[in-house]
Order: sequence, then structure tokens, then C-alpha cells
Amino acid sequence: MKNVFVIVTYNDYETTYELIQNIKDYSILDKIIIVDNHSSDNSYEKLVNLKNDKVSVIQSDENKGYAYGMNIGSKYAIKKYGKCNIIFSNADIVIDKDEDIQALVRLLESNSSYGIVAPVIKEHEGLNRGWKIPTPLQDAVLNILYIHRILRPRLLFYDENYYNGTVEVDAVSGCFFCMNSKTLEEVGFFDENTFLYYEENIIAKKLKKKNYKVMLQSDVSVFHNHAVIIDKNIHSIKKFKILKESQLYFQKEYNHANVLQIGLLHITNKLSLCILYVTSMVKKIIS
Repeated sequence: MKNVFVIVTYNDYETTYELIQNIKDYSILDKIIIVDNHSSDNSYEKLVNLKNDKVSVIQSDENKGYAYGMNIGSKYAIKKYGKCNIIFSNADIVIDKDEDIQALVRLLESNSSYGIVAPVIKEHEGLNRGWKIPTPLQDAVLNILYIHRILRPRLLFYDENYYNGTVEVDAVSGCFFCMNSKTLEEVGFFDENTFLYYEENIIAKKLKKKNYKVMLQSDVSVFHNHAVIIDKNIHSIKKFKILKESQLYFQKEYNHANVLQIGLLHITNKLSLCILYVTSMVKKIIS
């Protein structure tokens, strides 16, 4: 079975180029597919120059978000290569060695109930090792800026002792993970109704419905230069609005939030947006 590496990128030729240089000689990878998510600059024209026998470059017809880009890449891989293991990656990822991907693929192939396999994600803020999917009420509380910093670790993260070897978690970061194409087809691919954020929770819910597990291999890690691409292309307030739109969609469609819970989510979203606006204005005045 082929191992196909899918990179979704937008307006970021330089970071994508660096990742290609990082992985192009990895023996575990049979093919690399770069999905340019309809960049508004000249990134696609530059990326085309990276094409070779191992690297394919395709472009989406429009930018409908990260899930849409992943679907473009995975469907292309399946059409081109048939059943395969797919490693999904942001462009701003650094992988130390070929053996790290090999370990993830081995784990994925070791158990047919494993829907997703992922490494520990090293970020500037620390380690991302997966999380518990929040209930509607938990998300409503976590919406409140500054308070969320205190409560988020307690509500969403597993105990430190839990991360030992290969463990099951509710969801893992969407910036880097592995899936089998057959599993992806079975759950109906990624939900394209979000532009950014909550893709991880959504695919985890879809997998759980089909009795698949989300697995973290805690002794393998990659580095994520977190939000470099997003920060470069989207203003912080706009990012916040996109995040909360995705949150509402997830809680309605996948956690089946009731009217009261949706109301609380709306209220805490509005409250935090006001705080964000005030904070932004104060920063401008001070600067």
C-alpha cells in the first residue's frame, strides 16, 4: 500500500518549499501531493516548479477552507493511487526523520480499528497531545476570554500520566495526522461546512460513530510553527469569528446542542468578541 503525503497550503510558497526539502528524500513516502488552496498571490505558479516524479501540485477551484483542501488532496490520491495511507500536514511542519513517519504508518496498519494516528505536536506554547471533545456547556464557559486559560487545561486535557506510549484520545491536532483512505471514504471524508477550526473534533466524531479510534503515539513528535500561515493571512478578530462559527456548527450538528445551550454559546461568544474589540483598541492607543 502506498504512503501519500498531502500538504494543504495557502499563500505560502516559502514554508511549503521548506517542508518539501525536509521530506522529499524520505523513503517511507511514495508520493507527495501539494494542494494549493486557491492562493491569492503567486504561490501556485511557484509551487508548480516543484513538480517531479514524486511531487504533484494541484490547485483547488476556490478557497473553501482546510477541510475542503484536505478532501481535494485525499480524493486526488485515491483516484491516482487507489487504497493508500494518507499523511495530512500543514505546510508549517518540521519532521526530524523518516523513521517518525514510519512509526506512525506501522501503528496505523497494526489495528483496523485505528481511524487516526498522530504524533505529539511540539509548538511554541508547549506540547499538543490531543484533547477531550468539549460538551456545549464546556465550550460556552471556555468561550470567555482569559477565564478559558484557567479552565481549558482542567476540562479538555488528560492527566500528565496518561500520555505513556500509544494512547487513545478524543481528538488530535489537524496539523499532522495519518489515516487510511478506506477509513476516510467510509466516514464520508471531511466535513466542508467549516472554513477553519473544529475539523479535528468533527472527524473524530465521525470516526467514533463508525467505531474507529483516534490514537496518539506519544513517543513520536513533529514541530508545528503554530499559526504562522493563518496569522499571516487572517486578522485576529476575523480568526475569532471563524472559530466561533465553526464551534456553533460543531455543537449543533455533532454534539446536538439544545436551544438553551446554543443560546449560551451565542452569549459567551458575543461577550468575548466585545472583550477582544476593547483589548484591540487599548493596544492601538498604547502603541
